[in-house]
Amino acid sequence: MSGRDNFTYSDLEQWLDQQRVTEIECLVPDLTGVARGKILPRQKFTEDRGMRLPEVVVAMGVTGEFPEEGPYYDVITPTDRDMHLRPDPATVRIVPWATDPTAQVIHDCFDRDGRLVPFAPRSVLRRVCELFKAEGLEPVVAPELEFYLVARNTDPDMPLKPPIGRSGRAETSRQAYSIDAVNEFDPLFEDVYDYCEKMELNVDTLIHEIGAGQMEINFFHGYPLALADEVFFFKRTVREAAMRHDMFATFMAKPIAGEPGSAMHVHQSILRQDTRQNLFSNPDGSPSREFYWYIGGLQKYVPAAMALFAPYVNSYRRLARFTAAPINIQWGTDNRTVGIRSPVAPPAARRVENRVIGADANPYVALAATLACGYLGIKNRIEPTPECKGDAYLGDYALPRSLGEALEKLRAEEALAEVLGSDFITVYAEVKETEFAEFMKVISPWEREHLLLHV
Repeated sequence: MSGRDNFTYSDLEQWLDQQRVTEIECLVPDLTGVARGKILPRQKFTEDRGMRLPEVVVAMGVTGEFPEEGPYYDVITPTDRDMHLRPDPATVRIVPWATDPTAQVIHDCFDRDGRLVPFAPRSVLRRVCELFKAEGLEPVVAPELEFYLVARNTDPDMPLKPPIGRSGRAETSRQAYSIDAVNEFDPLFEDVYDYCEKMELNVDTLIHEIGAGQMEINFFHGYPLALADEVFFFKRTVREAAMRHDMFATFMAKPIAGEPGSAMHVHQSILRQDTRQNLFSNPDGSPSREFYWYIGGLQKYVPAAMALFAPYVNSYRRLARFTAAPINIQWGTDNRTVGIRSPVAPPAARRVENRVIGADANPYVALAATLACGYLGIKNRIEPTPECKGDAYLGDYALPRSLGEALEKLRAEEALAEVLGSDFITVYAEVKETEFAEFMKVISPWEREHLLLHV
């Protein structure tokens, strides 16, 4: 993807020399997708070629909290032992907004015996990709990531608003696919594209989505781990660029009431490793059995994986009828009302689009989970339901309506735990329960408005 796919440590050192790097941001994506780690001087990084962090660093919630007791500690040791981190040379990027020459490198997490830490998000995606590799297959993905630009907001009690553009006005109506609406934020996007070019991120199309101030960026297709890294880097990049233009960029699933939510649609297909042919197409160009089995796997397991695709209480506000987000797992060709869409494409590019995933999902976890669903479909030869050729919004809800319900389904699905790893499922579910308990301590304005004097 970046031209550094086969980078060795020697190549990494040479690249750092060429860029005259003096500092290294050593990054580890946690369960939320937050960049954890340390900043090291170049010499220290070269001498140590790695670092240590407590294993709980990648196993805490978005509030920074973690469970105080329970099954979590059947996986995480109460002694808070270290992880041994190793840089992945292929992930090295310049930090384009840094004052001094600074690089950023993503690290993998290992235990003291040299085994990947099973609950680290990058480890989970590696695990799933290895399962495909063992079958002689290679997944290919292409994310489409939506996000909102909003006016700078320092008071969490105040609703978010669209930012002021070049015209001096904020958007007051929906401007789907409007070129002029994108151009309102030209200075910002010039910086974004400049940063992406310097970081060698393979971003493709930028469009204005339906919501006021809502944008979408598409990524070129590629290997799942590399694409998850790019989404991880891109989120950091857009947030940084937006703040430099006195606004925020948010990947919340539903940041503004009355506006559509933000998704991370993931296009996915499978190649045969030996022939590089698309597994989803027969030699005559017709859809293959595996194509239908993959869809069948998504239909069967996506409801149980929803806590991975929609990881927060806010995530479920997006998944509502007639809001440009799916409410079920019907599938259809060129049908944007379904949860699983097959775009019109030539046989070599036949693919499946998972439209359920929220923009707030951890890209490593989301890609691992959607590939796991499809993998189980192929392995177990799961047939899909008949194709939906009408409006899927007229059908019944078939997805969990809340984080609590989603966690119950996740814990109960043994097949997903086998593919993603039982330790990961345990840690993830326990962390999300802790986040949910934190949320339940907060009394919302809706409750005060409607219940204070009426019940």
